[in-house]
Amino acid sequence: MKRSVLTSLVLVTVGIVFGAVLVSNFSGGVGLGFATGGGDVKLGGPAPVVSNGSLKAMSDNFVSVAKAVTPSVVAINVTTTGKKAQQNMPRDFFHFFGPGYQNPEPHPEQGSGSGVIVTRDGYIATNNHVVDDAGKDGIEVVMQDKVRYRAKLIGTDPSTDIAIIKIDAHDLPLAALGNSDSVQVGEWVLAIGNPLNLTSTVTAGIISAVGRNINIIRDNNGYGIEDFIQTDAAINPGNSGGALVNLRGEVIGINTAIATTNAGYQGYGFAVPVNLLTTVATDLIRDGKVRRGYIGVKIGPVDQTMADALGLKEAKGVIVQNTVKGGAGEAAGLKDGDVILTVDGREVNAANELQSYVATHHPGDVVTLKVYREGAVTEKKVTLKAREEEKKIAEAAEPKEDEEEGEAAESAKALKLDNLGMTVRSLSSDEKKSLGVDGGAMITDVKQFGEAYNRFLAKNAVIVEADRKAVHSSSDLKKIIDGKKSGDSLLLRVKTEGGLAFVALQIPRDK
Repeated sequence: MKRSVLTSLVLVTVGIVFGAVLVSNFSGGVGLGFATGGGDVKLGGPAPVVSNGSLKAMSDNFVSVAKAVTPSVVAINVTTTGKKAQQNMPRDFFHFFGPGYQNPEPHPEQGSGSGVIVTRDGYIATNNHVVDDAGKDGIEVVMQDKVRYRAKLIGTDPSTDIAIIKIDAHDLPLAALGNSDSVQVGEWVLAIGNPLNLTSTVTAGIISAVGRNINIIRDNNGYGIEDFIQTDAAINPGNSGGALVNLRGEVIGINTAIATTNAGYQGYGFAVPVNLLTTVATDLIRDGKVRRGYIGVKIGPVDQTMADALGLKEAKGVIVQNTVKGGAGEAAGLKDGDVILTVDGREVNAANELQSYVATHHPGDVVTLKVYREGAVTEKKVTLKAREEEKKIAEAAEPKEDEEEGEAAESAKALKLDNLGMTVRSLSSDEKKSLGVDGGAMITDVKQFGEAYNRFLAKNAVIVEADRKAVHSSSDLKKIIDGKKSGDSLLLRVKTEGGLAFVALQIPRDK
């Protein structure tokens, strides 16, 4: 019994001593101890990974760019008059103005955004939607060093969502402007601005896509120029008008919009390319308005079905849906149905690619188009005109009076084209007159998910040509379709409320 008690006392004593050694004096430990002895407190340990030289260089590059560019990006606070209702934006696209900004009723509001200093004497580029409807003395600019200025609105361009404002200052930190034509998908970029009232915020990401058209910019006439650079750098309300910068410290875009379902960052931001900004800003600073050249054509995309219908080997270029009467394109010899392949040697495979390039030119400038027409490729020299010089799209010739017996009965008879998923009928005399056409086949029904549906044909559209032949009635259309084989493509000319357009269908292949 005595030996047992003695043994227990010895073990407890050894345990206490060993514990004290572990906590206070074990040389291989983490260096932490109870602060009871008055010694230094040591927190943390050595770095687990040796720094990689290339990673550190990249990190240093980010730091250098942020330090160099941030002073040239300003915060903009705007008090509006409340006279204009907020622009209706397509679902899932949030055209941002500032934190929590809404304008359901016309009354004065306050919002915030960003801007980029483009001249040392105080000219600042931002978005039109940031300063739109600003009240008198309603634009305030806050520099990175917290100095505040009242700004004057110099000019706006709703077609590109660009605006220029001016503050009374000199020797300002100036942003370097790069070349947005050289931007590549995958390239690292920084977004600099003032999101959610967090001034001088820098986020990083890559270029996700170029040449994006998301249908959010429209002027009072429904016209807009979109050729966005897409990035996944975090962009939020308040970033609008700020800088998208490459790792050389050059501004390559002005952050303008985000794609979102919750009015905040979800990984998709869009910036106006700096090359377009440069042209617009120069005009606004020099003239107070934009002098923009136009070809005077309505254009659309060319996919493989359209290419097959036109006889093109590849799906490329943009198709001329209509030429403007008296416009530059008509004067240069462009015709409806032509396919524009290049402009000044640059391939154009989307309408906005051609549109945004031409938008960097002025009336009187000459551009060279390579054009495909019925199997041949030619060049057209186009002297651009100002938009106000151009007239409305040419309407079809005045219809002739048609007195044929039985026309009313034919127009009432529906013709089902099951293979194309649509039903058509001939037009009555009154319909021809009201629509301004000589004849045609009106679509009265479209089967969901059929060929016509998938090619965006809709009820009440009128087919006036098929396979480049005039369609006077539904029977004319059926004869042309019956002459096609399974798998063939068919080029239609269709009249809708929006005007005339080419649409290509593919005759379904036999199963």
